[in-house]
Amino acid sequence: MFNNLISKMVRREFARVMRFEEGRKPEIPPGDSLPRLLYLHVPFCEKLCPYCSFHRVPFQEALGRQYFAALRKEILLYRDKGYNFRGIYVGGGTPTVMIDELEETLLHARNCFPIREISVETNPNHLTDRHLSALKRAGVNRLSVGIQSFNDTLLKAMDRYDKYGRGEAIAERLQATLGQFDTLNADMIFNFPSQDLGMLNADLDKLMELGVDQVTYYPLMVSDSTRQLVKEKMGQVHYGREEQLYRQIVKKLVPTYTFSSAWCFSKKKGNAVIDEYIVDYDEYAGLGSGAIGYLQGACYANTFDIQRYIALLEAGDAPLFASRSFSRKDKLRYDFLMKLFATKLDVAALQRKYAGTFSRYLWQDILAFYLLGGLSYRTPYLRLTPRGHYLWVIMMREFFIAVNNFRDFCRNGVT
Repeated sequence: MFNNLISKMVRREFARVMRFEEGRKPEIPPGDSLPRLLYLHVPFCEKLCPYCSFHRVPFQEALGRQYFAALRKEILLYRDKGYNFRGIYVGGGTPTVMIDELEETLLHARNCFPIREISVETNPNHLTDRHLSALKRAGVNRLSVGIQSFNDTLLKAMDRYDKYGRGEAIAERLQATLGQFDTLNADMIFNFPSQDLGMLNADLDKLMELGVDQVTYYPLMVSDSTRQLVKEKMGQVHYGREEQLYRQIVKKLVPTYTFSSAWCFSKKKGNAVIDEYIVDYDEYAGLGSGAIGYLQGACYANTFDIQRYIALLEAGDAPLFASRSFSRKDKLRYDFLMKLFATKLDVAALQRKYAGTFSRYLWQDILAFYLLGGLSYRTPYLRLTPRGHYLWVIMMREFFIAVNNFRDFCRNGVT
């Protein structure tokens, strides 16, 4: 009951923050020397999964080639604005759906910026010699593979069994890829309606057997637009058992793995890029149709209309659709949320960043989570406790659902 109350409270707050301003044409702010992350969105999928709320459309080759050409033009806009990107994260959709175009785009970005790390999402059917060779030539050092589960029953309910085969075959492909990149991450999902503890344990045992470098275990996040389809395909989503499943994940993976974030577990110390690219960098630019970025204290979104996105960039214009300038308190809360999602927050550093106002603005939030048993303090860090890890899973689940609902709003307006 208490967890449901937190969910409702943060859901309402994130819905408020994600209301973008109207009546003002957004612009790319001037860049500076601050190191930032470059997020590239590729919205094409060979087949759409019923639970996914990210901006994605069925793959069309001709449109895809036009899209990647436009994406390279957008990269030049940010170069000309003076940005200093150090890392790249490519998400989707399925970024590797056109591997030759992706390779060319990553090399193009590396020619424009002093890139140090590149992370790319992919699917099991793209773990081929051709795809992996292209990714290595492009400088990718972290590959994140969308697995979700090794359970055949769940894969069928997700419409992934026909695409990628049985769970055992997926595990074999993953094992064959291990060691080819600095970090191989397995993207997993828990709390599917029909998933029981035995299914989860079997998935965890398989991950431990494979020994992948990193595991990201997301809770199922259902937006308003996908809720009915998920119910029809998979059943009613319940959050009452989510904590039990999460505790089992932690019990199985730790201490072999350590927390990189509340739901990301890494074998290696100091992995520079994790799936939540919003954690490792204070700011990031979102490029591509429907991409969302956070720059100079403002959150913004590109147009979700792919044809419009291409046309604007062919005309030399930025494809921005909407933006929202955060108040100081919203900026502080954003940093509070993201830094603690990565399990610890340097209080002194944020005090300096916000000219001594961090504690003054957020002392009530900090006190509330401290009294709930979610935080501990040891100079100079606030840290998540075991209880706090799950509280932040709830908060980040609601944060991403709010973002997904915003995407739905934009898509419905065909903007």
